[in-house]
Amino acid sequence: MTVNNRPSELAAKLEKLTNRLAGLENALIAYSGGVDSTLLLKVAADVLGKKLTAVTAHSEVTPPHDYEEAVIFAESLGVNYIVIKTDELQDANFVSNPPDRCYHCKSMLFKRLSEIAREKKIKWLLDGSNFDDITDYRPGSRAAKEFGVISPLKEAGLTKDEIRALSKEMSLPTWDKAASPCLASRVPYGQVITPEKLSRIGQSEEYLRTFGIKELRVRDHGDVARIEFPVDKMFLFLDETTRDKIIDKLKSFGYKYVALDLQGFRSGSLNEVLGIKSDRGQ
Repeated sequence: MTVNNRPSELAAKLEKLTNRLAGLENALIAYSGGVDSTLLLKVAADVLGKKLTAVTAHSEVTPPHDYEEAVIFAESLGVNYIVIKTDELQDANFVSNPPDRCYHCKSMLFKRLSEIAREKKIKWLLDGSNFDDITDYRPGSRAAKEFGVISPLKEAGLTKDEIRALSKEMSLPTWDKAASPCLASRVPYGQVITPEKLSRIGQSEEYLRTFGIKELRVRDHGDVARIEFPVDKMFLFLDETTRDKIIDKLKSFGYKYVALDLQGFRSGSLNEVLGIKSDRGQ
C-alpha cells in the first residue's frame, strides 16, 4: 500500500491496528459515523466479525445527516448494530454549557455503553479517537479514561490525514467527510443549550449545505446566526438573490439577524475565548 509516499510507515500502523483488534476476544465500538470511527468499524468488522458490536447514539445534538449516514454504513457491513437514544438535555451540567461540556456528554454515553457491554458480556469498549487528539482540546477523553475505553487508532499512531488516506484506499464513503461535531458545539460556552437552539442550528446548516458547501458552521449567538464559510465560498453572499434566500431561510428558523464571519470557517472558533487554538473538531 502506498499512501503519502510512506508505504512502510502507514502499512506498519495499519498492521498494528489490525493486531490490536485481533487480540480482543470481543468489542463494542462507539460509532458516530465520522471519519475515524468509520475506519475503525470497517477494520474491526473485518477482524472480529460477529464478535463486534457497534452502537450509535442518536439525540437532539446529533447532526441529522450524520445519523442517517452512520446507520446506512453500519447496516451495510452486517455487524451487530444497535442505535440508542440519549438525552443530554436532561443533564444540567451539559445544558449549562461549561468549557468541559463534552466531558459530561461522553460520561453519559460511556455509562450507557458500559451497561450494554455488561449485558452482552462484551469485555472491551472502543472509540475512534486518533493520534492527533493527544494535542487537541478534548474534555471527553477524560471520560473515556474513567470508563476504561480504549482507542485503537490512537494506539496505532494513526493521524487524521492517515485515516483519510486509508479510508480512501478502502473506498469508505467518509474518506473526505468534513468534521461534524455535535450541534451543541455551536453554542458559546456559558450560554444555555436548548432544544430550540439545536433545532435552528441543525436546520440552518442543512440548508446551507444545499449550496454545495461541506465545511461550515452556524454559531448561535442568541438572535444572531454567525455563519462561518470557507473564504473561497464567501462570493455566494455577493449575489443579492442568494444572500436574500439565505437570510430569509435562517430567519424562518428563528433568527432575527444573520451575519457572515469574515474570518471564514475554522474548527474550534468558540474555543478562542479560552485561549485555545484548535485546527480540528468544533
